[in-house]
Amino acid sequence: MKNRIIKVGVLSLGLTALFLSNGCKKFLDENPDRRTEINTVDKLAQLLVSAYPDRNYFTFAETASDNAEDKSAALAGHNNEPFVSIYHWNVAEGTGNGTPTEYWNACYRAIAVANQALQSIEDNNFGIAANQYKGEALVARAYAQFMLVTFFSEAYEINGANSGLGVPYPLEPETTARPTYERGTVASTYAQIKKDLEEGLPLLRGAIYKVPRYHFTEQAAKAFAARFYLFTGEWDKVIQNAGEIYTDGNFKNKIRQYVGDLYALSYAEHRVEYTKAEKTWNLLLANTYSVFQRSSGAGNARYSFGESVKNYFVASTVYGAAFRNRYGIYTAPNYTTNKFNEYFYYTNVQAGTGYPYIMAPILTADEVLLNRAEAYIHKGQYALAINDLNDFASTRIVSYNPTTHGLTIAKARSYFGVTEDYQAMIQALLQTKRIAFMQEGIRWMDILRFKLPVRHNFIAADGTQTFQTLEPGDKRRVFQIPQDAIDAGVTPNPR
Repeated sequence: MKNRIIKVGVLSLGLTALFLSNGCKKFLDENPDRRTEINTVDKLAQLLVSAYPDRNYFTFAETASDNAEDKSAALAGHNNEPFVSIYHWNVAEGTGNGTPTEYWNACYRAIAVANQALQSIEDNNFGIAANQYKGEALVARAYAQFMLVTFFSEAYEINGANSGLGVPYPLEPETTARPTYERGTVASTYAQIKKDLEEGLPLLRGAIYKVPRYHFTEQAAKAFAARFYLFTGEWDKVIQNAGEIYTDGNFKNKIRQYVGDLYALSYAEHRVEYTKAEKTWNLLLANTYSVFQRSSGAGNARYSFGESVKNYFVASTVYGAAFRNRYGIYTAPNYTTNKFNEYFYYTNVQAGTGYPYIMAPILTADEVLLNRAEAYIHKGQYALAINDLNDFASTRIVSYNPTTHGLTIAKARSYFGVTEDYQAMIQALLQTKRIAFMQEGIRWMDILRFKLPVRHNFIAADGTQTFQTLEPGDKRRVFQIPQDAIDAGVTPNPR
């Protein structure tokens, strides 16, 4: 798993973006609008290709969670940023790959594209031909804003006031060099996300794209809606949107087939197939600049996927068997889930320089099925939840037998040592999700929603091990907004 060392530069942006790095500030001091005029539906379609974050959240979401551990300086390949700061729940400095700042900027670039598309639709008489693109722009804006408020604001409290700081929600293209943005509240941010989502989703019916998995199709939008309503506690809407993704209602044959299509593949083949656009389990893929899959990324980082987490990953589950997973090893205790295939875009072939990318599965059928199972649990419809969870397990457990491996409430109560049916079912769900989405950032979202404590170990040079716990309510559970945004007058998160 060796990789060539590369030189990485700053990607140029075709559109004005919010809160750019210091090197771009001089450009923003001038106001000329050099954006291409979007005066045809074809140009509109081409523009919206960029309405999706071109960075991912895997590094910081996984490192802050209990899916990372200290493997010691002696056994890890490198001890570098942003892993060090994030694992210690400190503010990550800089804008490097895998930082919260990098993802913040990527989301606002995507939002800027969506806003330009919406403005162009308003300014031109495109007619009904533009409906799907208006829907795509609205839902793409809602998605980027949702991810921002998830990581950079206090967690949404179901039936709560949600009066904490939200995130800036620009609704129009920038027309001044230094626009002023207010953060609003978590409640107001969620209200605008919901408005965009519910206005945009119906416009996506019948939408046609050359490569659907790179766009918000109706399927992908409903998958996002299922996640959004899970956060807001609107269980019936979770179930409704999940149930409408497939006309036959069959998730079992659409989710990742670890004991089917993926079973006999080599490790290299597995990485390729896992994120293919043709696969039914991938509902929305994002092309993201990332070194996450590298040994110089999460692979050999001191604070990442190590021995203890790997043991949890491969252990027997509440179903009575382990999930089949294709983890890879760099040098023990440095592991990877082997989910992402890096491809390299050369800017200079002779010099061997360019940019590494991974295709990030940001909405999947697997998540939708488990989100529906959770909604059923919250409604007390345990039989329906068990059906979904068993369907999921049947694609993960080799030689799955309903009699042997089928989940029951009694089995869950016994396994987790709890007496309440609800707690037993929630614990079964959380275990299933943590293993299934290891290294995909989903665990951090569950930590926030369920107010789970996060315990990290710390190994000193003499081998002494200590532990710290990030408790619910700790302000460090909210990632700090970028320093450039603070310098521009945006209120920082309290610390």
